[in-house]
Amino acid sequence: MQSKCIVLTIIGLITLSLCTMAHAHPEVDLEELYLELSKEAIACIECHKKESPGITADWGAGVHAKVGITCITCHKCEVGGAGLSRGHYKQYQRSDHKYGTSAYRVPVAALVSPMLCARCHFNEVKEYSRSKHANTLELIWKIDPWLRYGMNSDTERITGCFVCHGSILKVKDGKITSEGWPNVGVGRINVDGSRGSCISCHTRHKFSRAEARKPEACGRCHLGPGHPQAEIYNESIHGAIYRSEGDQWNWNASTREWIPGQAYRSPTCAVCHMCKVGTTAMTHDVTERLSWELQAPYTVRPSDFEPFPAKTDWKAERNKMKAVCLKCHGKLWVDNHYIQLDRVIKEYNEVYFKPAQDMLNRLYKNGLLDKSVPLDEQLELEFYELWHYEGRRARMGAAMMAPAYTWWRGFYECKKRYNTFMQEAQKLLSTKQPAYRYQDLPNATGDTEVPRRLSENSDPTAKE
Repeated sequence: MQSKCIVLTIIGLITLSLCTMAHAHPEVDLEELYLELSKEAIACIECHKKESPGITADWGAGVHAKVGITCITCHKCEVGGAGLSRGHYKQYQRSDHKYGTSAYRVPVAALVSPMLCARCHFNEVKEYSRSKHANTLELIWKIDPWLRYGMNSDTERITGCFVCHGSILKVKDGKITSEGWPNVGVGRINVDGSRGSCISCHTRHKFSRAEARKPEACGRCHLGPGHPQAEIYNESIHGAIYRSEGDQWNWNASTREWIPGQAYRSPTCAVCHMCKVGTTAMTHDVTERLSWELQAPYTVRPSDFEPFPAKTDWKAERNKMKAVCLKCHGKLWVDNHYIQLDRVIKEYNEVYFKPAQDMLNRLYKNGLLDKSVPLDEQLELEFYELWHYEGRRARMGAAMMAPAYTWWRGFYECKKRYNTFMQEAQKLLSTKQPAYRYQDLPNATGDTEVPRRLSENSDPTAKE
């Protein structure tokens, strides 16, 4: 009897496992779908099932397959279009493949841009196009010394900075050049002029809503010493709850059913910054709901951030974020959290940044530091890391309730950096001896000319 129970239990667990797997990776009924598709659309699927089965498996498990969106729907282009893949077009001249003949010929572009996504997802693309995400490549060309002064190489940019911020795609002889591809950066400049990459968060070809709701989607770029949001989230109580029970949440819930306390217990990045929560509407503009520009050297309101001023009212946006918080927290808790955050901002600005900035300017004025090339002297690096590393960690840690980042990795490190900076600055002032300039700046070979396409209007949903 006992062995029979064990067998039944094992069978039950296997059945449950199979059901769970089927639910996680549902597959479309191709036979039924093919009744509604053109022969060209069927050819794409059948060919790629053999040539790139990973792509078709993702597509078959995604929502697009369920509603009849196929390869052609997204990839078909004009024969003379800028993004036309000439190599793919030649595939229809084959004699060794059933679908490699002219009867199935369709001009396709390898790259799908937000401009095409906007045909179905108009509002999402419109919101995204005005966000810092879509415009982040332009933003870093305005503020980042590594690009503006050519202090890193093109290779370092392509494989580092541009992977997250986005590249500028160019086509030569029917192929996207290696200077910009592969790339799925959020601020990518596409061949058709549009900005952004939806697949940075909704990876192809499944385009999973669940994936984009999880913090891992954001943590691919928002991590490290200069933008440690992923680590801060993991340390916070929100992240701890997510890690302990997130695998039980209903990640595939519809927007209407994606409700705190029902579909999930603790917010993720997307919940706070993008999802519909109570009276706060869903948005793909991550610039919304922000009341401070925490990544800036000197903390300002988003509308006062000169390189990319937000067209928002910080008070209205703070109320949107508060409405999200209030779905799980009491009003006093939420109000006091923002009082504490505002104190952190004031102390960082007044106690650390402004005195250090004043001292830096004093050294420049006295000719003890050279301003022509940034970061080629030790004190310039110290000042840069004071705001770019420790200062960001302190501010972001407070905003996301991660005390170790606010104090030990934030303000504590700010104090150390600040003291070192001031000690060396006073030494230069007393000796009147100019600081040593690094003679060897390895790989400072990057182009300093701002790409022309960054100044072009490329809103894919703009009216003529």
